Order: sequence, then structure tokens, then C-alpha cells
Amino acid sequence: MPCVQVCYSFVLLLYMDIRMLEHEQFKLLADETRLCSLLLLAQYGPLCVCEFTHVLALSQPKISRHLALLRQTGVVTTERQGQWVYYQLSLALPGWLIQLLQQLNQQNVLAERYGVAPEKLQQLAQQTNCCAPQ
Repeated sequence: MPCVQVCYSFVLLLYMDIRMLEHEQFKLLADETRLCSLLLLAQYGPLCVCEFTHVLALSQPKISRHLALLRQTGVVTTERQGQWVYYQLSLALPGWLIQLLQQLNQQNVLAERYGVAPEKLQQLAQQTNCCAPQ
């Protein structure tokens, strides 16, 4: 049993070099751009940068910088499809974070608190975006 515990601790330490501790994830949520991005991913699934820029009305460099931080910390993962890179929530997210994102989406905070236009959210739901397969 001690060997298993030591091996597990070693793997956990390797994992933590790249990933953040749970309490550090609150820093990620403190930024409006990152929080809105996570809310969009929780509600609509994988999205590309152009979809974030359209819905949030922010520049591509700003969105990309925040998504890169979310990717580096293990909160989101990426998948390349042709020239597009799609971001999605990591399957390894802690349950409390998933529940928080779901509760915030149920309260419609994107539209009510952050001013995201409902018609833009509707376009996402209908997959009428800039990089959808034609």
C-alpha cells in the first residue's frame, strides 16, 4: 500500500506542475472574459475562437490569450479540426466547478450580468457561426 500511495503522490505532483490547485481556480473565475468563456463552453460545448469573439464582442488576441491560460491550467482542452481549434471544458474539472457553471448558466448571467446579446447566444445554439461546416 505505501508504494501505491508514493506512486500516486508522484503522479499527482507531476500533474500539479501543469495544473492548478482547486483554490487557485478561483483566480481564473475572477476574470470576466475567462468566466464568460467557461460559461459558453459549459452551455454550448466545443467552440472555436471566432465564436467567442462574435458572442463576447472582444478581439481575437484577447480571447486567445485567455483561452491559452485556461488550456495551460488544464481547465479546457483543445481539438484541431482542419484550420480551426475547438476549445472544450476538461473532463477532469472538479465537480464543484461544473456545478457552479451550470448554476450560473441557469441564472442566465451571460445575458443579464455580462450583457451578451441573446440573439448571439441563439446563433450559437443553432450553430450558425463563422467556422461551421458549410
